[in-house]
Amino acid sequence: MSQSASLTDYRTALTTPGAKLPVLASALARLPIAMIGLALLLYVQRATGSFAVAGLTSAAALIGVSVGSVLQGRIMDRMGPTRPLLFTATLTLLFVASEVWAVETLQPEWLVILLAFGIGLTEMTVGSASRSLWVRLVPPGPVRQAAYAYEAISMEVFFILGPGLAGLMTALPWAGTGVVVGSLSMVVGGVSFALTPTVRAWRPSRDELRPTSLLGALASPGMRTVALAALGFGVTIGFVEVAVPAFASEAGSPAAGGLMLSLWSVSSVIFGVLYGVRPWPRSMHLRLPVLLAGFALLILLLAIPSSLFGLGLALLAVGILITPQSTAHSAAIDLVAPAGTTTEAFGWVITSVTLGLAIGQSTSGQLVQNFGTSWSFFAAAAAGLVIAALVWAFRGTVKQSTLTTAALVSVEEKLG
Repeated sequence: MSQSASLTDYRTALTTPGAKLPVLASALARLPIAMIGLALLLYVQRATGSFAVAGLTSAAALIGVSVGSVLQGRIMDRMGPTRPLLFTATLTLLFVASEVWAVETLQPEWLVILLAFGIGLTEMTVGSASRSLWVRLVPPGPVRQAAYAYEAISMEVFFILGPGLAGLMTALPWAGTGVVVGSLSMVVGGVSFALTPTVRAWRPSRDELRPTSLLGALASPGMRTVALAALGFGVTIGFVEVAVPAFASEAGSPAAGGLMLSLWSVSSVIFGVLYGVRPWPRSMHLRLPVLLAGFALLILLLAIPSSLFGLGLALLAVGILITPQSTAHSAAIDLVAPAGTTTEAFGWVITSVTLGLAIGQSTSGQLVQNFGTSWSFFAAAAAGLVIAALVWAFRGTVKQSTLTTAALVSVEEKLG
């Protein structure tokens, strides 16, 4: 059974000693997480005139994120976040500058796509470090669950602001503004987070330094099931993130694409706060497939409207199940991840989501280009339902991990 959090627990978590500076810095670092990829997609589309090329470029960046988040997470589990984050900050700036040069000088498409992969690979995984920091700041229980819910809810706030900012900045005289501004925000916030006293004092525990399987966090069958659920979440969103801007372009308002995507995050944040207080289903092994299947079914609503106003209303309805899934993925890590792999485990969640986004965006780009936006929405729903069925089939692995974790906690309480 998963614990729920009250509104008081949210306040307790955020006012925990040592939490204030990392929370503020990580907010700045994570603000552009939904902005850079979309800004890059819109920037390349503006330069090439092709949604297909833009989708491949954005997908390459997401694949880079999926690889880099696991590598960075594993390193952070072994040596703490400060040095890895400072190193990746430098590389991020170099790759972004190179990408802008490649787009502006009309370099070959393969080079633009390759540099996008580099941007994603070196993107600072402040989210993984921020999530793992709560394990060191607050004990297990409702307050920690509230902290995890805050992480998911704050991400949705960034998903509200990010696409809107990306759309607005792409509409400026220079379409690359969003890519540069987003990258600078991530670097400044990430470096500030890495240099806070709380983060600098992070020292790996004995469990984190213990040798682990080459698979790391994925050695746990339950963790593999959580990663599969996160993959399905990313795939469905990836389809929509390309189809919605394309719909806006067809409607004669290309700058509205990013703003439209912000709408589903509005309902996601509002419903996410309430969901954190009373999550359903209560059992995590049921929650993961049920939420994904419900989300996939809601996406069918996006294929109905013929106007931007109608699409906006549909996005508000679909958004209610975004934050609940993010919160469930984060909370499940404590139940299924092997000892000493929490940062890497969250990296695998990010990897799964971003791989899903890459699959969804690249496929959606082809569908939009050749068949229209409605087909992309139908494909998103179908993919989500198929993966939800697989998560349901493997739900027993999460249940077993939950029972094992509960038994270990009981033993520790008796010994302590």
